[in-house]
Amino acid sequence: MKPIFVVGDVHGEIGMLEKILENWNRKEERLLFVGDLIDRGENPGAVLRLVKQLSEEHDVIVLTGNHEKMLLDWLKEPAEKMAYYISQGGMETIQSLLRENIEEKITPDELSKRVMEESGELIAFIQDLPLYHEEKQYVFVHAGVDLTIPDWHKTAEKQFYWIREPFLFGENRTGKVFIFGHTPVQNLHSDGSSNIWISKDQTRLGIDGGAVFGGSLNAIVVEEHAVTKLYRVGKNEPFETK
Repeated sequence: MKPIFVVGDVHGEIGMLEKILENWNRKEERLLFVGDLIDRGENPGAVLRLVKQLSEEHDVIVLTGNHEKMLLDWLKEPAEKMAYYISQGGMETIQSLLRENIEEKITPDELSKRVMEESGELIAFIQDLPLYHEEKQYVFVHAGVDLTIPDWHKTAEKQFYWIREPFLFGENRTGKVFIFGHTPVQNLHSDGSSNIWISKDQTRLGIDGGAVFGGSLNAIVVEEHAVTKLYRVGKNEPFETK
């Protein structure tokens, strides 16, 4: 198994992403993103452009997150989904996908049309991202899977990028180790730490460091039998590596 450099939820934090990628060994490691590249952060469009470029040049796996799905849902139903998408940090994404600032009054339909005209290649890039990546004993996924059914592969699509408690705290009988984002680890650690979270049975590893909420962007290196390295970079804490 070739080592995999796994990056947590970026949420538009292009500066943090560029910093943490300095540790990625492009010759020896594949690169994997667990989803939620966009929304809320400093420049979601720049994150998409960089990840798309890397995907064209290297062995890169990008999983779909709930925020990618929210953008696609808004593009399909601009008027109906506008208020909700903006409440989830969508305006930062929309603005960063346009060449010029939104200054004049514009309808949701006109706005979505502009996004498709000016950044259609980025939208095409995220439209068919996989829900998970399975390799050896590892499963990489945005939010999690349904542990209550006999075959986790048959998890309802929405659950792969939305599920929380049933996956986080349910009994895992799959024989797999799940590496995921979606739920900020600050909500899982009793001390509010932004370090990676490991379940009590050591079969689930959460890496969403809440970068866009003042935490850190986390990355790990996964090898065949272990997680061998941890990298963290944040606005309010020094860069760390282990």
